[in-house]
Amino acid sequence: MSTAADSPRAPGGDRPGVIHARPVSHPWRWVALVVIAILVAMMISSFVTNQRWNFPVAVQIMIQQPVLDGLVKGTIVGTIGAMVIGVVGGILLAVMRLSTNPVLRRVASVYTWFFRGIPRIVLLGMIGVGIPFLYDGLDFGLPFGQQISGALGLSTDFTFFHLSLTEFSSTLFAGIIGLGMSEAAYMAEIARAGIISVDKGQTEAAQALGMSNGRTMARIVLPQAMRVIVPPTGNETIAMVKDTSLLIAIPVITELYYQVRIIGTRTLEIMASYVAVVAWYLIVCSVLMVGQFYLERYFGRGFGETRRAAKKAQEPVVGPAGTGGV
Repeated sequence: MSTAADSPRAPGGDRPGVIHARPVSHPWRWVALVVIAILVAMMISSFVTNQRWNFPVAVQIMIQQPVLDGLVKGTIVGTIGAMVIGVVGGILLAVMRLSTNPVLRRVASVYTWFFRGIPRIVLLGMIGVGIPFLYDGLDFGLPFGQQISGALGLSTDFTFFHLSLTEFSSTLFAGIIGLGMSEAAYMAEIARAGIISVDKGQTEAAQALGMSNGRTMARIVLPQAMRVIVPPTGNETIAMVKDTSLLIAIPVITELYYQVRIIGTRTLEIMASYVAVVAWYLIVCSVLMVGQFYLERYFGRGFGETRRAAKKAQEPVVGPAGTGGV
């Protein structure tokens, strides 16, 4: 079957003839390519010729046991713990922000305002140094138990557990709580944006079927909101991997950056130690980026047109006899 582009214009006809299109030239693309190639060649030359990079020593630092312990016990465990607290707390705060209860809305708003306005390194410094300076410990028990026991002359002060803040404030768990509380403020806005993106008709339909508010949120709203929540949550997780280096403000000894910094200071291989820690951060973040890609594709299925579907739609339709479709 011939097309309008294949047939020449007939005398007196209204069909167009053959169009001889010329591609648009882009000379500046080649200029940019040459500049980028020169810059890359200069960087490679610097890596190869400058012995101060000392890549063999950097590899040796990467595989030392204290560095591996800091990677697993500090960076990875710290990231997982902080993100669990941040995600759970963020969803609760988002639900509170969207609640019809004015008290819950204001509490969530103040929490989000406070923790989004404080740098994380300052928050961790307050946890590691400030709180132990103010309080020696925390007593868990009956509220005002000491005052009640003193007034009644009892032998017990109704205290069930005592926590020494001097010892607790320098642990990884204290750092996880600090990072998690800060992350919850950011995740609250991400979760709120995802919940708002779901049409209100979904909630009304679920309520019409007799579903409770909690069941509607868990079974109807959140699964649809994940398409909006997952991409920024992946970015926050990758950022949290790097923010675990701020645990040095507490300080947490079993942490990747702390251990590499100690080795670099002791051996005077400063640049090699930085290369080692950068390599580990790049490896961990690259793995998370791959996981984020598949999660986004999973939760985004059915929305928009994928590249494969678009390519398939552009293919010509072949009829039963092998002829091209119209």
